[in-house]
Amino acid sequence: MQTRGASKEARWTSSQVLPVAIIVAMMAFALVMIAAMAVTPVLNNAATVLIMAPVAAGIGHKLGASAEPLLMAVAIGAACDFITPIGHQCNTLVFGPGGYRFGDYARLGLPLSLIVLCVGSFLIPLVWPF
Repeated sequence: MQTRGASKEARWTSSQVLPVAIIVAMMAFALVMIAAMAVTPVLNNAATVLIMAPVAAGIGHKLGASAEPLLMAVAIGAACDFITPIGHQCNTLVFGPGGYRFGDYARLGLPLSLIVLCVGSFLIPLVWPF
């Protein structure tokens, strides 16, 4: 029986579990941001944050990770409403005078939302680690 240090098996197991835990945290992070982006066209940005912040904090608590990156995902996801003209007042203001159609927002807003998701998924955990 080994009394000091970890056994080879314990070190190997912990080295295999850590990448899985990071992947789970990153998936939860992306899902929280996607959920905030999905709710924002229906609700106001502030209302989206009020609804999603406790959910994100709870997910962070359940994962045993810091809630800060998940809360930032909510804040950024709620602020990024590019897909519909009705989600944000600025989108609505330029809808008529600009001659845009409803589909124009989805055609240009979806790639922009995906860029925000990809860049945010990379940069936010660097500043606020799990």
